[in-house]
Amino acid sequence: MKENASEKKQPHFEGLKVAAFESRRSTEMSNLISKMGGVPDVTPSMREIPIEKNRVAIDFAHRVLTGEINHVLILTGVGFEYLMEAISKSINQQQFIDTLSDITTVCRGPKSVAAMKKFGLSPTLKVSQPNTWREILTTLDENTNVANQVVGVQEYGVENRSLIAGLEARGAEVFRVPVYKWGLPEDCSDLTAAVRRISRRETDVILFTSAKQVDNLLSIVETEHLEDEFREGIRSAIVASIGPTTSEMLRSKSLPVDLEPTHPKMGQLVLSAAEKSRLLLERKKQVQIAISKTGETVLDPNAEWYNSPFLKACRGEPTDVTPIWMMRQAGRYMQEYRSVRSQTTFLELCKNPSLCSEVMCTAVDRLGVDAAIIFSDLLPILEPMGMDLEFAKGEGPVIHNPIRESKDVDRLLELENVDSLHFVMETVSQTRDDLPADLPLIGFTGAPFTLASYAIEGGSSKSYIHTKTLMYRDPIAWQEIMQRFVRSITQYSNAQIAAGAQVIQIFDSWVGCLGPDDYRRFVLPYMQAIIRNITPGIPVINFGTGNPELMPLYAEGGSQVIGADWRISLKNAWNHIGYEKSIQGNLDPLVLLADRKTIKKRAQEVLNQAENRPGHIFNLGHGIVPQTPVDNAIALVDIVHELSSR
Repeated sequence: MKENASEKKQPHFEGLKVAAFESRRSTEMSNLISKMGGVPDVTPSMREIPIEKNRVAIDFAHRVLTGEINHVLILTGVGFEYLMEAISKSINQQQFIDTLSDITTVCRGPKSVAAMKKFGLSPTLKVSQPNTWREILTTLDENTNVANQVVGVQEYGVENRSLIAGLEARGAEVFRVPVYKWGLPEDCSDLTAAVRRISRRETDVILFTSAKQVDNLLSIVETEHLEDEFREGIRSAIVASIGPTTSEMLRSKSLPVDLEPTHPKMGQLVLSAAEKSRLLLERKKQVQIAISKTGETVLDPNAEWYNSPFLKACRGEPTDVTPIWMMRQAGRYMQEYRSVRSQTTFLELCKNPSLCSEVMCTAVDRLGVDAAIIFSDLLPILEPMGMDLEFAKGEGPVIHNPIRESKDVDRLLELENVDSLHFVMETVSQTRDDLPADLPLIGFTGAPFTLASYAIEGGSSKSYIHTKTLMYRDPIAWQEIMQRFVRSITQYSNAQIAAGAQVIQIFDSWVGCLGPDDYRRFVLPYMQAIIRNITPGIPVINFGTGNPELMPLYAEGGSQVIGADWRISLKNAWNHIGYEKSIQGNLDPLVLLADRKTIKKRAQEVLNQAENRPGHIFNLGHGIVPQTPVDNAIALVDIVHELSSR
């Protein structure tokens, strides 16, 4: 009998051991895991405990009655019922209901709508699926204005820090109303046994459906003195989180998050885990193998790429020809890239190592450049650091939970390991394998100032007002942010090197908004710390844009190679950094929109300023723009090779 197509595609755990900590719906969770081919290990991890003599709830009700609360967010049905019970002996319930009906109420999902209906209430606004804090904020943005308003938030056992941050970023004053707390089960023996199994690495997949489960699990870990063993065990497994709040809690405890379903529902969580866990486990093993490589091969002088023109120029050694590569050499100007990109989102492309290698190797082959750079982006590192990143269509990268105040700094998590960025390491390894053996591979990262600016501004900016306000008002908070980025970027860069990169480029795309004095105080020490701690002997390219006055300070950062944008002549740039440094640059990218004669003339001018001095790497002053004809990019490579042949 033929198996139908739907049966063939049914996600399947293939016998993996799957732990979960669901309490109310433990039987349903166990059945779902079994149905999808997993071996369930479902252990209730918490119980609801209503807050007795809930003075905060009573105070909240009084404020509603006196008109001090402008909006109320109802996040759970059971929570709303607990709220009504908590205030029933102290407040006229009907008067509270009548007052509540006159202000803006927002229900997160159908259960909270049903709970309000029991009391004769209908919410002003209903949040659309998948009912996360992101949809709550979108609903508010589209229907009302919370700036300078007091917003009451009925919480469900644990504070949703991303929601609170989003409301405060919109100018709201948040009044938190906890109505119940999550306690440990009365009998913790089963939960303790589950913790021990994870610590012995007997668990393949771990499902979390609540942020509080993380806290309760770790309290058992502490009681059993299994901190190190548990962390090793959980890192060896696949950790699946039901949604952003739970993911944020895991990351705040320095625990990995390997996958999160599109919709934060229990069924979707199990479905996604069944579909992806086997592949993710294999990838995790591959990453660990790549990271565990000895450093002996990193600088192997017998490797074919070691004496390539590009690496010799990085070391300041004479070359037979000036090496050239171009930023964004795999990009929208190429039809091959556009064909791949049309099938997926940008962030999904960045997380697909095979496609990343394909688009870069295709570009390298067509252009004839002397080095490849991994296809990735500056910002994926922000996700495991607690930032909610989205590449919004037409808007570019958006951070939904930006850091705006000193008190927000603890939401920026330090990168404890690179497991959650396995796709970058796999991209490095795959690209290295697919490239010609004599062609060097460049890994890259964002610089701490640029990454911090994205995290603080929440996206692109022209004035950097939020970044500079925090930097000037609270230097201690700024120092803490930068130090977290230093340690995370260093680990991220060294992992790329271990996976197969020969060079690291640090992109500081936004640092040109600073003057020299501010750069020296607020940026330079952190750049020096990163470069100092990158794998010894690996060339580092420090590339900042926007302010030529910073060139001498880039040189003080300690890298062997300094990138120059087109806003300064190559001659002056090299004079500023010192001829003992190598230099990369610096043709204006828009020259590639001109005719071939102009391109050749302008390329010759850059080469003339280099004066055949060892250590020049030809590049653009920034990335190739989408309007660039591919043939012009190819022509530039040929022109540089022809004119610089020695």
